[in-house]
Amino acid sequence: MTPTANRPLVLGMLVVSLLLLLPGLFLPVLTIRGVLTRDGLARVAPMMLEKGLNDDTIAVLKSMMNPSILTFLQATGGDVRKIVIEKLGPQISAALQKDVAEVEVYEQTRSIIGAVRRLYEVGSPIPATLILLFSVIVPFGKAGLVALSTSMSNPRSRQRTLRFVELIAKWSMADVFVVAILIAFLAAQASTASTGEPALLAFRATFGPGFYWFAAYCLFSLASQQITVRIAGRNP
Repeated sequence: MTPTANRPLVLGMLVVSLLLLLPGLFLPVLTIRGVLTRDGLARVAPMMLEKGLNDDTIAVLKSMMNPSILTFLQATGGDVRKIVIEKLGPQISAALQKDVAEVEVYEQTRSIIGAVRRLYEVGSPIPATLILLFSVIVPFGKAGLVALSTSMSNPRSRQRTLRFVELIAKWSMADVFVVAILIAFLAAQASTASTGEPALLAFRATFGPGFYWFAAYCLFSLASQQITVRIAGRNP
């Protein structure tokens, strides 16, 4: 049987792992916000103005103009649409850059459990189940089996249990999930990088406390897994 002096150490490591894992599952891990930027709005304002000036709008503008001025423009080949765009476009762009604040149009904050729930709600059961299995069920199952092995008096049964723990540990993808969150963070941050022209929609990502708890769990779990398995599997 596992030496009595080592049981508290094994169980203590398991408790610490679970204490790190639980906040990582339920606290927000990532928040992504999308905002309409002032410079981006100013850049597309002339294009939006041009698209919005259809024939009906031009007809309304002509009806509001002085007839003599309208006649002069038509006689000289002036284009009302072009004049409006050339005069109003720069003024609208300047006003947007000066007075309009950034407008938040998108915000998404999710915990791991919240992401699983949302995936089920939108009809994506396969990725939801995979996240639930590899990032929730496997870590808890692994901890439970290691704890169970410390109370086994039969060395053969204990070794079989620990071999199974090592097998399912290879399928635990909690660390991979952390990397995926990090990639999503970097991708969102990269969308705000300068590309020569101001972006209309800029994404900003921030890590929530759940990410740090979950990352700490992954690091501690990787370090403690070998220790706990060796101690729990030690013969008398």
